[in-house]
Amino acid sequence: MKRSIKKVAVLGSGVMGSRIACHFAGIGLPVLLLDMVPAAAKESVSAKERNQLVNDALTAAIKSNPSPLYTAAAAKKITTGNFDDNLKDIADCDWVIEVVVERLDIKQLIYTQVEKYRKPGTLITSNTSGIPIHLMAEGRSEDFKKHFCGTHFFNPPRYLRLLEIIPTPHTDPSVTEFLMHYGDLHLGKTTVLCKDTPAFIANRIGVFSIMSIFHIMEKQGLSVDEIDALTGPLIGRPKSATFRTADVVGIDTLVKVAKGVAENCPQDEAKAIFTIPVWLEKLVENNWLGDKTGQGFFKKTKSAAGKEIQTLDLKTMAYGPRSKPKFASLEAAKPIEDLKARIQMLSAAKDKAGDFYRAFHFALFSYISFRIPEIADEVYRVDDAMMAGFGWEIGAFESWDTVGLAKTVEAMEAAGYAVAPWVKEMLAAGAQSFYKVAGGKRLYYDVASKSYLPVPGGEAFLVLNHHAEKTIWKNSACRLYDIGDGVAGFEWSSKMNSIGGEVLEGLNKAIGLAEANHQGLVIANAGPNFSAGANVGMIFMLAIEQEYDDLRYSSVPVVTAPHGLTLGGGCEMNLHADKICAAAETYIGLVELGVGLIPGGGGTKEFALRASDELHEDEPETNTLKKRFFAIATAKVATSGFEAYDLGVLRKGQDEVVLNQGRRIAVAKQSVLELAAAGYNMPSQRKDIKVLGKSGLGAMLAGINGMWRGGYATDHDALVARKLAYVMCGGDFLVSEQYLLDLEREAFLSLCGEKKTLERIQAVLKTGRPIRN
Repeated sequence: MKRSIKKVAVLGSGVMGSRIACHFAGIGLPVLLLDMVPAAAKESVSAKERNQLVNDALTAAIKSNPSPLYTAAAAKKITTGNFDDNLKDIADCDWVIEVVVERLDIKQLIYTQVEKYRKPGTLITSNTSGIPIHLMAEGRSEDFKKHFCGTHFFNPPRYLRLLEIIPTPHTDPSVTEFLMHYGDLHLGKTTVLCKDTPAFIANRIGVFSIMSIFHIMEKQGLSVDEIDALTGPLIGRPKSATFRTADVVGIDTLVKVAKGVAENCPQDEAKAIFTIPVWLEKLVENNWLGDKTGQGFFKKTKSAAGKEIQTLDLKTMAYGPRSKPKFASLEAAKPIEDLKARIQMLSAAKDKAGDFYRAFHFALFSYISFRIPEIADEVYRVDDAMMAGFGWEIGAFESWDTVGLAKTVEAMEAAGYAVAPWVKEMLAAGAQSFYKVAGGKRLYYDVASKSYLPVPGGEAFLVLNHHAEKTIWKNSACRLYDIGDGVAGFEWSSKMNSIGGEVLEGLNKAIGLAEANHQGLVIANAGPNFSAGANVGMIFMLAIEQEYDDLRYSSVPVVTAPHGLTLGGGCEMNLHADKICAAAETYIGLVELGVGLIPGGGGTKEFALRASDELHEDEPETNTLKKRFFAIATAKVATSGFEAYDLGVLRKGQDEVVLNQGRRIAVAKQSVLELAAAGYNMPSQRKDIKVLGKSGLGAMLAGINGMWRGGYATDHDALVARKLAYVMCGGDFLVSEQYLLDLEREAFLSLCGEKKTLERIQAVLKTGRPIRN
């Protein structure tokens, strides 16, 4: 059966339900969001009163930060209603997602009603995280059972990429296959097939990891602040680390999952780890549940000095000032850019931090070894779930590979940690790692067949460094690979993927080599961010070298695949590509005004050029230019790939947003091949750019003056903005790109010599943040 999703119904408008609805609306689907009629409105005939619960929940979701929507306009796709009046409307929905309270009896009551109205073949799934999926299907019709399974989204659904798919024995395999594919391609999710076991995969491993840390902390006498310093970005974990994550998720939720595993997994060899410490029970008793109640492991306070975040002392249960823990090994590890090298160094450290990492890793590795095949048959499913659901940069089994599988097993057993027999059998047979790369493909060790198999979907999830054996050229910051089919792939690695001299050297080299030997070039990288912009410590050198016109005027197509932060010079690089294949979660913009400069790599020129192309006879010429000007002058950043169209960074009909970030490089490669096959011709430099000269400059200067007088811009802000306006307005005639580039470069260099610009740059170098001066 060919299946398509044209409309979705979400039953339950709580925190998860309303945000799931927003995510579906964000990808362009009409959504019906339903919830109960408030008790006080049962007798009312007013739709407003009867829908108050669902409307209030949706409004709160839309106003939340970060936004659950890719664009504000997407909210119009959501229609609200209530179970009593509107459940009948699910008849024209293709997928019904139940997100009501975690009680089996209530869910079954909802399903009884759903059976009355759903058309045969409609998908029906539950977002439960704690109730066995097969229990919810009991007593339902054959058609319901065939089309029912678990689809466990993680909160917030837009940002956490995990979607666990949990079929029952009755689920039609084609339904499971469809949901795995649809979640990946259309929802941008890492879809992970799970068994119907307590807490599924991510929560089972993730909550074990947190509970294990709690026990190690008590044993080693570490504090809350010390644990969060040890378990954050330094080892590839989210900035929220351990205790801040617990506050965000909800301490009661954490306790509930831990107790659920302890009660429902009597054969779990590590079930004692899920025992709730006395101090954790005390937090629940006090209703100190984290962000939802205003305090948990941390509490925001106000004092004469301003706002302060205090930390809970678990021995005294009193809050006090946060501390900045110092461990010698952590300080030594900070300059190491490569995550795996950092983890190796920390795991071998001889100080208190090293003791923690060894205990932490030994417990985690032991636990995951015994979960195969209980919760998953393949190791990559566990790693995918942890990276997508808990924001780990590196999976659990991959971490084990990183610190050395064989030597770690030996150390674990010496320390009294058991390892599952299959791991020992694997080592005895000569397999020394869970993963390896061969022929550009990532392979995993398959426990059932005792052999290495390709990780599924490898072609669609292209990773540049998997082609390391086909490195064409490299320097200390960059690599250029042959990624097959006559396409070259360029990536770089620096702090925040900032752009310095070596990156610019590598980029120019990549373009030259691609022109000589390839059909085209893909520019992308695998860091958390595409690029946070130019390395401000090298700004004077970059003033001479930072220009991206070579991308525009290469003889082969150049396609970029940005994701995450794509700011300043990173944005300019994309502006000059033949096509952009941006991840949905791309935060892109020209932000140079923050450090007292204008975009100096052709970004100002490019916005002026695009403004010229967008002029319309039926509106004042200055309108389009103003929009472009203020986007730069206010350092506006698109909060999604879709919003980048509105900002004018992405071009409608030319550039593309890729929902699944992991697919963007493969899509970019395919775009290169399509451009080449269509008979790509190198563009010629434009000489027909219409600039608005004095009339445009007058309008810009008036706006700048208004911002300055209103206190929205400092004297220096106004100075920089005037320079920007002068460049973008250019003259009273048709001008060339080179003319605008010359104006841009002149203004950029003059601002580099301004004292207040230098102060802003120095502030960024010292604190990581610009100042307003």
